[in-house]
Amino acid sequence: MKLNAGILTEKLAESKAFYIEKLGFGVTFENEFYLLMHSPGRLAEISFLLPYHPTQQTFFHKPFNGEGMYLTIEVEDVDSKYSELKEKGVEMKVEIRDEPWGDRHFAIEDPNGIGIDIVKYSPLEA
Repeated sequence: MKLNAGILTEKLAESKAFYIEKLGFGVTFENEFYLLMHSPGRLAEISFLLPYHPTQQTFFHKPFNGEGMYLTIEVEDVDSKYSELKEKGVEMKVEIRDEPWGDRHFAIEDPNGIGIDIVKYSPLEA
């Protein structure tokens, strides 16, 4: 089983630019109403669909309202990714920090209002 998160949004071009320019994603498939992107290394995908498109069932018409969703991207070197995104001018919603449970992470926001938690998982030593 494979999962890809799909976002209904008018911001196809903005989403494409953000995920390519800021996070290094690539385009897997694209047409005038649908965009499928893959992470570097193709380990994960995310898709964007134009709301109210006549080719889609009404169940897939309502756009995302910009609240109540987040994505997590796990990286090997969270400090380098943080520096890279700061250099690209990406606004930090949560500055880089260590959590009591062992994770080191920071958070940004995509053009659709989706929070993106970028993390290096580090389990606490017993």
